[in-house]
Amino acid sequence: MNEREIAAGLIAAADENIDIEVVLAGLETPPDRKLGDIAFPCFKLAKVLKKAPPLIAAQIMEKISENPLPPVIEKVIPAGGYLNFFLDRSAISKAVVDEISELGSAYGRSDEGAGKTVVVEFSSPNIAKPFHIGHLVSTALGHSIARIYDFLGYSTVRVNHLGDWGTQFGKLITAFRLWGDEETIMKDPINELLKIYVRFHEEAEKDPTLEDSARANFRALENGDQDITKLWKLFVDASLKEFNRMYDLLGVSFDSFAGESFYTDKMPEVVDIMREKGILEESEGAMVVRFDDESMPPCIILKSDGTTIYATRDIAAALYRKRHYDFYKNVYVVGTPQTLHFKQVFGTLKKMGFDWADDCTHVGFGYVRFPDKAMSTRHGDVVLLEDVLTEAIAKTKDIITQSPTSKDLDNTDAVAEKVGIGAVLYTFLKNSRERDIIFTWKDILDFEGESGPYVQYAYARGRSVLSKAEEAGIDHASGDAGLLTSDEEYTLVRMLAGFRDAVRDAAERFEPSIVTRYVTDLAQQFNKFYNTCAIMKAEDELRKARLRLTACTAECIKTALWLIGVDVVEKM
Repeated sequence: MNEREIAAGLIAAADENIDIEVVLAGLETPPDRKLGDIAFPCFKLAKVLKKAPPLIAAQIMEKISENPLPPVIEKVIPAGGYLNFFLDRSAISKAVVDEISELGSAYGRSDEGAGKTVVVEFSSPNIAKPFHIGHLVSTALGHSIARIYDFLGYSTVRVNHLGDWGTQFGKLITAFRLWGDEETIMKDPINELLKIYVRFHEEAEKDPTLEDSARANFRALENGDQDITKLWKLFVDASLKEFNRMYDLLGVSFDSFAGESFYTDKMPEVVDIMREKGILEESEGAMVVRFDDESMPPCIILKSDGTTIYATRDIAAALYRKRHYDFYKNVYVVGTPQTLHFKQVFGTLKKMGFDWADDCTHVGFGYVRFPDKAMSTRHGDVVLLEDVLTEAIAKTKDIITQSPTSKDLDNTDAVAEKVGIGAVLYTFLKNSRERDIIFTWKDILDFEGESGPYVQYAYARGRSVLSKAEEAGIDHASGDAGLLTSDEEYTLVRMLAGFRDAVRDAAERFEPSIVTRYVTDLAQQFNKFYNTCAIMKAEDELRKARLRLTACTAECIKTALWLIGVDVVEKM
């Protein structure tokens, strides 16, 4: 039980009409620490208790005074209509540091998700198209969300729903037959396939019959034509080889690569269920599902030529996942432009009689924007992820080698890779996911501002202090954390105590930026502590306590960075 729960318990115990959940929701942090560490505005109870807030505060205080205060509460003072709780800094510091010291990397973990499965669909690039910078948003978000749910004890299934089906393959097959050369393509599959894909759209603007050829080829693919299926398989295998290079570099893995094609034999059942439920109807030759909300367009299930679209496949995929994984949550990390699509998919599932559609969640995100560039696969103007990561590593190496401390590094290349890739990932996860990301190298590789390198450096700084202590033969394990009562020390302790809540909040809102914001604030507070409080030059017992606080902070920074997919380095 944390101190907020303890304070809420004291208030709720004063009167049987007080709901502890109402109290917990109403607790505040005073703007000035002189007013206490926790405050409760008693006007929130005025309606229930039918009394003025100052009288409520006085009467609750009278009840609280009947028994000794819990160890973490130093005093409680009523002020007007408020109850102000002052915490015992020594007790809080000791409790927090002792807990982190004992749990190590398990600090903040929980088993609240035990027995529950969360399916997270993310990344999901299109086969035969380059892995561009836009794919990194879904990849980074989904990877982090999956780790956060793992951390809270859920069984997490990572799904890469590959875009390996659809009319674009009809276009690609047409393009390959007209302009493709297998030997040339196999030397550089993704780039060569992109060239002929772009050419298809250029030529189709002049010759619309190419679109008819593409549709015919996709129908043949759906019908299992052997030659066309062989070409399709060539495109898929070549693309996966390239994608996996990127995933390895990012440290991302998946439990399933079941793409759209996996559900081709599962879609007839979906259509049959819709017909049985009487929700499928004809519209201009296509088969659709309409909704009670007339402002929402109908969901197309079968096009006029009888072929399926990705909505049909997403419905089949959701049904399969429920049967196969019996998920507690089914999460789709897909850009916000697809919001309507998922409303239609979830709405269709609901009309099919599946109430678990309410457990399906679309986690949207914004665009990656460049000050002077836009991205479009169709027009061949793409910013390749590999190019961005390679440049990030190279730029980071240049910065590191110019640093006077670079001579102390054992492996500059390895450090540059972790810091460079971490810098990009941090940038993609530092703001609310629905905000667009403005990509500039100046912000990404800023070692002084709110950036990945800044947080990684705070960790390395802490590890450096601990290494010096170890070299000096200082054993700080027995240090009394109760000595950590100064403003800088206590503020850092309180931030460490908030880690668990930050992780839970991030999970509840599917928002890794909460963890990113938390670890940034933690790094900033650690640097204040480092610059204000002498660590190695402090008196022996205080030095041990501060070393323990440093070790706990480094541990927490490392765990928080891991949750957003960023590696730490021991030296920078």
